[in-house]
Amino acid sequence: MLRNRAKDYGGSVVQRLKRKFTIFDKLNRQGKMELSRMEDIAGCRVILPDIKILQEFRASLHHATIKHVLKYDPDKYNYIRQPKPDGYRGIHDVYEYNVNSTEGAHLKGLRVEIQYRTFVQHSWATTNEILGFITESHPKYHRGDPRFVEVMALTSEILARGLEGRSGPFGSWTKSQVLGRFYELDEELGLLLRLKALQVVDQTKSSTHRHVVLSKSKRCLTATNFETSEAAMAYLFEKERLDPYSDTVYVTGETVDGIRLGYKNYYDDATEFLTMLEDAKHEMWFRPSHI
Repeated sequence: MLRNRAKDYGGSVVQRLKRKFTIFDKLNRQGKMELSRMEDIAGCRVILPDIKILQEFRASLHHATIKHVLKYDPDKYNYIRQPKPDGYRGIHDVYEYNVNSTEGAHLKGLRVEIQYRTFVQHSWATTNEILGFITESHPKYHRGDPRFVEVMALTSEILARGLEGRSGPFGSWTKSQVLGRFYELDEELGLLLRLKALQVVDQTKSSTHRHVVLSKSKRCLTATNFETSEAAMAYLFEKERLDPYSDTVYVTGETVDGIRLGYKNYYDDATEFLTMLEDAKHEMWFRPSHI
């Protein structure tokens, strides 16, 4: 349903099952979390050209005649209106799965998270995850050197102001403060140099199958393709049994290119992020803004 609707909006849709290690990690990090209340074990991501189109697409979904139930107030997980302090921007909806068919009866009541991001927001989020592969820090989970969290939050602010006409997590700062602190941290951490040095993995021509298990180990990516979801999940569960901490995820998309777009972090692909960041810095300096 999401794929069919997103085509009319120039969007791309991918889906994934949350990794077992990530599920355990979330249960440990959030002491009051229970598996039955975890809302993002199954997730769909819709990546759209800009915020206006994102809002139009989401509104159309909210007004669609579907049986799946939107669980919360639409602004509960609106991280575009209220960005997270670490720079994450996007919007999440949680739906309760509901169908009348006998085939889907056993799934009724389970929850699925839909993430909406613009291409700019998605580029930032995947690059934030790449840092977990190429440094000893994991800014997404606020682990390691806290300067990586701060510098990525600053890049989110720069992208928001320069390319999307709004503020991010540093909305009260002047542009001189934002850019000045970014350059200071970049000099200390070598963020841009690290990202520019990445050798992007090329797996785009490996198969036309859209059921893919991505497995990453020491910067080496293996993309294993399957004709059916059942075969892909059987392979995934066996990989997790043999190595519970492996960085392995089952993803699907309409095309291999679509999968690569949705999971740039696995391909070490920060090229688009770097281009966007340069454009955004230029726009911040030379275009008048009310922000």
